[in-house]
Amino acid sequence: MQQRPGSDSDQLAQFGYKQELDRRLGKFSSFAAGFSYISILTGMFQLFAFGYFFGGPAVWWAWVIVFSGQFLVALCFAELAARYPIAGSVYQWSKHVGNSFTSFMAGWVMMVASIVTVSAVAVAWQIILPQISTKFQFVGPDVAAAPFTSDGAKNAVILGVGLIVATTIINIIGINVMAKINNVGVMVELIGAALLIVLLLFNATRGPGVIFDTLSGGYHAAPGYATFGYLAAFLIAAIMPAYVMYGFDTAGSLAEETNDPRRTAPRMLLTALGTAGIAGALLLLTASMAATNLRDENLGVVGLPFIVKDVLGETLGNILLWSVVVSIAVCCLAIHTAAVRIMFSMARDNALPFGSSLARVSATRKTPALPAILVGVLAATILIVNIGNQSVFTVVTGVAIVMIYTAYLFVTVPLLLSRMKGWPDDKGADGLFTLGAWGMLVNSLAVVYGAAMALNIVWPRNEIYNFYSPFTWYWQYGGVLFVGTMLVLGVGIYYLWARQNAGVLAEHRAEDAVPSVAPDTVT
Repeated sequence: MQQRPGSDSDQLAQFGYKQELDRRLGKFSSFAAGFSYISILTGMFQLFAFGYFFGGPAVWWAWVIVFSGQFLVALCFAELAARYPIAGSVYQWSKHVGNSFTSFMAGWVMMVASIVTVSAVAVAWQIILPQISTKFQFVGPDVAAAPFTSDGAKNAVILGVGLIVATTIINIIGINVMAKINNVGVMVELIGAALLIVLLLFNATRGPGVIFDTLSGGYHAAPGYATFGYLAAFLIAAIMPAYVMYGFDTAGSLAEETNDPRRTAPRMLLTALGTAGIAGALLLLTASMAATNLRDENLGVVGLPFIVKDVLGETLGNILLWSVVVSIAVCCLAIHTAAVRIMFSMARDNALPFGSSLARVSATRKTPALPAILVGVLAATILIVNIGNQSVFTVVTGVAIVMIYTAYLFVTVPLLLSRMKGWPDDKGADGLFTLGAWGMLVNSLAVVYGAAMALNIVWPRNEIYNFYSPFTWYWQYGGVLFVGTMLVLGVGIYYLWARQNAGVLAEHRAEDAVPSVAPDTVT
C-alpha cells in the first residue's frame, strides 16, 4: 500500500528527528544499496585466492556456513529496520533496544569499520585492473600475475586513493546521483555474475563433487595442520566468505532516504543478502568445476581472475573483468555512503565531538558533506600509510571484518536481552516484519555465530595479519591491537563526551519533539 506524501516524515518525527535528507529511494535502490555493499564480485575476485590457498575447493562449505550465520543476523536486523526506520542502522537500533553505551559503541565501531572497509575495498582494483591491461600498473614492472608484491601494494594505493576521491565527490553531490550510479552498477554486477556462472558451468571439466576436495597435503596447509587436520586451514579460509557477506544493514541505514522504509528496508535487506549468498555459492561452485588444474598455484595467488581468463579466454575474460571493476567501484561507493550515514546519525545526537558541524545538511544537496569528506580523507590515509606494505591486503581486510562483527554484536546481544523482557510488543502489527515465536532462537544463534566468527578472525595468525616477511609480532597481533585500541578509544570518547552531551541537537529536532538523550535502560 502506497503511503501518503509526508507520512514517512511524520513517522521520523515520532523518533524526534525532522526530515532533512532527500527521501527518493525506492525498492530497487534500497536493495541495490545493500547488495552493492556486499558485492559478491568484489569480495570473490579480491579474496578467492586467499580462501582457495588455505581451503581448496572445499572452501565452498565455509561460504554456506557464513551465509547461514549472517542470515540469522539479517533476520534480527529486519525486525529492527521495520520498527526503527532511522539513518544510522546499528547505532539507532542498539539505542532503542539497549542503552546509551551499547548504542554509542555500536555506532563508533561500525563507523570505524566502515572507514577501514572503504580502504579494504578500494585496493581491490589492483587485483583486477592490471589483469586487464598492464597500463594500469603505474608503479614498478608488470606484476599483473603477482598483485601482492611490494610494487603491487604501491600501485594498489594509487588506484585505491583515486577511487576514494571519486566516491567522496559523489557522496558530496547527493543521494540522487549516488543512487543512480549505484543502481546501474548493481545491474552490471548482477548481469556479470549471472553470465560468469553460466559460462563457467558450460566449461566445467568436473562435477559438483569437487566441493569435497580439500587438496589434502597441498600448498594450502596452515600451521597446526598436522595437529588439527584440515580444520586449521578451513578456519583461516573462512575469512573469505566472512569478508564478503556483511553490510546488508545498509538498506536500513538509508531509511530516512527511502520511501515506506518500515516495509521496504527489511525486505530489501534480506533480499540483498539472499541474492548475494546464492549467487556467491554458485560462483564458487562453477569456478572449481571449470578450473583447468585444481593444483595450479595461480589459483591460490591470482585466484578467480586467473580462472576466468584461463577458461574463457583473454577477450571474453577481460569483458567480464570490467564488470568486476564496476562492481568494486559501486561497492566502495555504497560503503562510503553507509559510513557517512552512521557519522551523521551519531553527530545529530551530539554523540560525537563537533556534532553540529558533522551533522550539517546542505540545503540544496540535502546531504551531509563534511562526513563524506572526512570518511574519504581517513580512508585514503589508511592506504597511504600502508604504501608498499604487501600485507595491506589482508591486514586491512581482517581488521575491517572483525570490527563489523563486533558492531553487530553490540546490536544482537542487547536485542536478545530485550527479547527476554518482551520485545517486540507489537507482535508484527500493521504488517511489520516479525520472527514471532522463532525470535529468541534465531537471535541466540546469531549471537553465538557472531561471537565465534569474530574470535576466529581476530585470532593473531600470520596467515591473516602478517602473510609476508618480515614477520613481526606487532603485525601478527595487528587485529587484536587495532580493535583493542579502537574499543578503548570509543569507551574514552563515550565517558568524556557522549555520556554527558548526547541528545538530539536543536537544529535537527522535530517540531514539538521533547529534547532527549539515548536511553540508559533497556526498553
